[in-house]
Amino acid sequence: MAFKQLKIIEPILKAVAAEGYTIPTPIQQQAIPLVLQRKDLLGCAQTGTGKTAAFAIPILQILHEQKPLPHGIKVLILTPTRELAIQIDESFAAYGRHTGIRHSVIFGGVSQLHQTNALKRGVDILVATPGRLLDLMNQGFINLKHLQIFVLDEADRMLDMGFIHDVKKVIAKLPAKRQTLFFSATMPPEIQKLANVLLTNPAKVEVTPPSTTVEKIDQSLYYVNKQEKPELLKHLLNDTNIKSALVFSRTKHGANKVVKILDKAGVQSAAIHGNKSQVARQKALSDFKEGKIRVLVATDIAARGIDIDELTHVFNFDLPDVPETYVHRIGRTGRAGNSGIAISFCSGDERTELRDIQKLIGLTIPLVKEHPFVANANNNNTVQPVIQRPTQQQRSFKPKRNFQSQAARNGNSSGRKYGPQRSGSR
Repeated sequence: MAFKQLKIIEPILKAVAAEGYTIPTPIQQQAIPLVLQRKDLLGCAQTGTGKTAAFAIPILQILHEQKPLPHGIKVLILTPTRELAIQIDESFAAYGRHTGIRHSVIFGGVSQLHQTNALKRGVDILVATPGRLLDLMNQGFINLKHLQIFVLDEADRMLDMGFIHDVKKVIAKLPAKRQTLFFSATMPPEIQKLANVLLTNPAKVEVTPPSTTVEKIDQSLYYVNKQEKPELLKHLLNDTNIKSALVFSRTKHGANKVVKILDKAGVQSAAIHGNKSQVARQKALSDFKEGKIRVLVATDIAARGIDIDELTHVFNFDLPDVPETYVHRIGRTGRAGNSGIAISFCSGDERTELRDIQKLIGLTIPLVKEHPFVANANNNNTVQPVIQRPTQQQRSFKPKRNFQSQAARNGNSSGRKYGPQRSGSR
């Protein structure tokens, strides 16, 4: 199926073609017609599926067909991080370049002057993070009474980052009559409740089973003592085939420490986290995209908006406390139909996190048994693997006992990756 078959108007088709996209991803194929029909939408989609274009393209078309446009903000996209807000705004710029529709982005951490000036000039589509949006609404710069479409993006991440109360404050200011598009990679109970409140008879689009991982991502696991993680990372980065790597650290201090170690080893790198200024974060991200630095070390909050199609490797230097975060992290690679590699380090005090991750994704991450630091990992290899979910055929046969192989009990079994293959755009 080509984009033209989705009944997209010529100005947007021309812009999409200029971006190099010819075939819509599964979520775009399903979501675009529904949004154009002005239906509420519940989209369960992981990062890298082309989700932004799935709502940006039909929104631009809806507004273009209304010309001349009425006064005021017609569309609000609420998203959790500055980086993601900027990238969504860039997508509207790219897809809407021939439409004349005005868009702007607001986020905290920078002066509000440029943002308020843009709002005074007039905006049709506003992309915002919750805190800055509420701040400017309270100052009287933003009025949402003319709003037609509300998009809540990365809803589960809003919950993880503690923004859910701000989101509810924003929702209370929205007109009752509107179209709502709700996107989340996972659907924990609180997010499902929020969706039930926001949406009216929604169509549902789900392009991958909840909390599964991308099939094209090659996952592997290294057991290593905590103090030897930097040496293992340096050892693996000696591989010249690793062109670009995103390294996840649990803390801001840890991210800075990893950068210092890599810089000393001659590996060009930069850190991106909440304590960095917006200018520093954008420069680090820009340098990484342009290949000026090889490694970007990030915390989860800062990395949520990173969208780099050519990213080859993701390293979990520290395993995340929340298992769903693992899915988000490794989804930074394997984008736009490319393959990717995700490598995780596990120290002795992270065994619980590993068990939770493997339980969530329903597979055992393959273990790399031979590396220079394995002999010092002591008893780290006692982490128990996940028992694979049985197939329908297996469920039809009910033995008196379930047996697990000795290899599986020792954590040496390999997991089967499953899930639909996907190509993605922005």
